[in-house]
Amino acid sequence: MPSGGSNATERWWFAAEALAEQRARNRQLSVPLLVEGRRDVRALRHLGFTGPLETVNRGWPLERLVTHLFEQYGARHPVDGGPSVVLLMDWDRTGGRLQRTLHDKFQSLDVTVDESLRRRLMVALKPETKVVEGMIGLVDALLPLIDAIDQSEPSM
Repeated sequence: MPSGGSNATERWWFAAEALAEQRARNRQLSVPLLVEGRRDVRALRHLGFTGPLETVNRGWPLERLVTHLFEQYGARHPVDGGPSVVLLMDWDRTGGRLQRTLHDKFQSLDVTVDESLRRRLMVALKPETKVVEGMIGLVDALLPLIDAIDQSEPSM
């Protein structure tokens, strides 16, 4: 497990819990995660995300992307009534701006989005990485923890 001070173990478990929770919704309910690009998708696939992953960087204006995602996934998830999209932009300054912009555009269409994964990863992983694609280097440490949490919790 990578080092990171006296609270590193707690931080890694905190990140793993957040990832396990969203991975379960992504797999079982097909709740999409919206990330910035292909390398972010690659990192999440290595962490076991098998459901829909959408990218911002596809050459479309943000308005078109948000409208497309609204049309494809709706304003609320049809099964559990929860957020229909998970926003996971990098937790650097640029990612923060993009996250706020996307949040506002989704909100203008009354689309419920989940931003909790980004907030939790920002707290837990900031010493090691500030970007989603950076988690590719943390797979060996995070994946066993995520899998252990998955095995200990009942399915959705």
